[in-house]
Amino acid sequence: MAFVSTYLNFMGQTEEAFNFYAEVFKSPSPATIMRFSSMPNAPEMPEDERNGAMYAELEIIAGHKLMATDSLRSMGHEVNYGNNTTICLNLDSNDEADRIYGLLSQDSTERADMRQEFFGYWGSCLDRFGIRWMIVVSTPFN
Repeated sequence: MAFVSTYLNFMGQTEEAFNFYAEVFKSPSPATIMRFSSMPNAPEMPEDERNGAMYAELEIIAGHKLMATDSLRSMGHEVNYGNNTTICLNLDSNDEADRIYGLLSQDSTERADMRQEFFGYWGSCLDRFGIRWMIVVSTPFN
């Protein structure tokens, strides 16, 4: 089932932030955290980044989910106001993802075109109004 979530970026503080948010929102269950160490290319990563949160998810209010990742200095990532929050559209089909991405990315200033990744079909863009969107059709995790 498709849903919308808020996606956050941190510099190594995802787990700390999500533990805090779980307390604030009295979340029904603890945050789900997947580590970079579970990625196929983990052995190639700097050792101090492997334990970071590749993906975190926490239900807060009325089924709304916060999702997040630790940005990686080794990949040149820096978190600044403006790139720390993304609206994430979790969709049911690649066709719908392509349709929505095609419209949102028109005249965009930054974009990562839709492509298959190990976690699903993914893309993102900064639309012409300065809003960052992420679109994903998830591959189920085992």
